[in-house]
Amino acid sequence: MTRILIAEDDLTSRSMLSFIADHWGYQPVLAEDGQEALKIMLGDDDPPRLLLLDWEMPKIDGLTLCKRLREIESEDPPYIILLTARSNTADIVAGLDAGANDYISKPFENEELRARLQVGSRILALQQELNIAKETLTLQASYDMLTGLLNHGAIIEALDLELESATQSQAPLYLGMCDVDHFKQINDTYGHMAGDHVLQEVSERISQSIAPYDQVGRYGGEEFLILLHNPIEQAATVFEQVRKAIADTPFSIDGESLQMTMSFGVSTFHPVEDNREGKALLAAADKALFAAKANGRNCVVME
Repeated sequence: MTRILIAEDDLTSRSMLSFIADHWGYQPVLAEDGQEALKIMLGDDDPPRLLLLDWEMPKIDGLTLCKRLREIESEDPPYIILLTARSNTADIVAGLDAGANDYISKPFENEELRARLQVGSRILALQQELNIAKETLTLQASYDMLTGLLNHGAIIEALDLELESATQSQAPLYLGMCDVDHFKQINDTYGHMAGDHVLQEVSERISQSIAPYDQVGRYGGEEFLILLHNPIEQAATVFEQVRKAIADTPFSIDGESLQMTMSFGVSTFHPVEDNREGKALLAAADKALFAAKANGRNCVVME
């Protein structure tokens, strides 16, 4: 049920508007003046988005209230209808300039008011759909749809930010390049859906093995990039925990229990003596990963 804020200082008019709004399927939220209406809009965690404001009110009039509300930055602004006995063009323009979406002149026919409220409701619904679409696009731009982790571009961007943070805090940063061992055999033997399942399970196990403030992203294919802020002893322990999280618990694929492992190559950024940028650190981590593969896989190699 759509909530509607009705701000009207006249008790009879306020009661009448509340009654017909409720009859039309809205949930009325009542304010007897502009100041109370503003308090509701600022104090409610989920304030009404459909507003019916009388122009002439004590303390804060409808025009001033419109201006105050439009000063609040929001991706979901309210739809404001001004109620006014004024009908000349200059006043109408002033109301629209103040931020009102629509106006209705007193006295009004109930059916006209109902139609204007329906227009406002439709516009708010379209606005909500647009916001959801924008959020979806944002997620798609930053997150890998299969694993839910940061995608390649986002984890590289995170790396740049973490390097800047490490430089400012003078704390080391560890880049772990991780690769699922013999992953191609899973796709070739069980199919790509099984491979996708393995990648999802690997992603979940990695996420559960690192701290909430550390970062992990899908670098590409079956490769992942982990960014850690830890002393070297702790960093080595964390990467070993991730390795064991993959290797110690078999994966279930098509009813079969399969042992999976990962190899890890880790490069270290020491801000006091290190001037390498992200590209060079990634190359160093990749080189360490190659060494881990050469050493028999299922191990951690730190440069």
